[in-house]
Amino acid sequence: MKKYIKPFLGFLLLNFLGLALGSIYTDPGVSSEWYSNLAKAPWTPPGWVFGFAWTTIMICLSVWNAKVWVEKDTALLKLYYLSWIYNVVWNPVFFTLNWMMASLAIILSLVLLIGTLTHFTRKEYGWWALLLVPYFVWLNIATSLNGFSFLMN
Repeated sequence: MKKYIKPFLGFLLLNFLGLALGSIYTDPGVSSEWYSNLAKAPWTPPGWVFGFAWTTIMICLSVWNAKVWVEKDTALLKLYYLSWIYNVVWNPVFFTLNWMMASLAIILSLVLLIGTLTHFTRKEYGWWALLLVPYFVWLNIATSLNGFSFLMN
């Protein structure tokens, strides 16, 4: 158990850094006139749900990261780093550039990437794959919100 503490803390920092970088673009974007005037999906959750979901996801993801790091599974780590980049890049593409089609392509790629990570984690590490399920579920919800905005605006 002790061997997981340092990697967990390091990935917790890295994952929340990714959220912080994304929030640089999200915060002004949510209060922008462009976003205020978007037709949003009726199932769009209240703002506090986003914070709760991302906090839960990043904690679970950091536990998963620690396992993969300790196992020295470089293939899964490379896929994770790519997903980190997609996750950060989505925010400025959607909220700053307002490119809904491009942001939809990014988030669809991210869904496929996390689905792939979940599949290979299940094959290699069994129940550890459950740590990726909240991320995968949330990304599907976020994809539906992005897709609705793209189609309706």
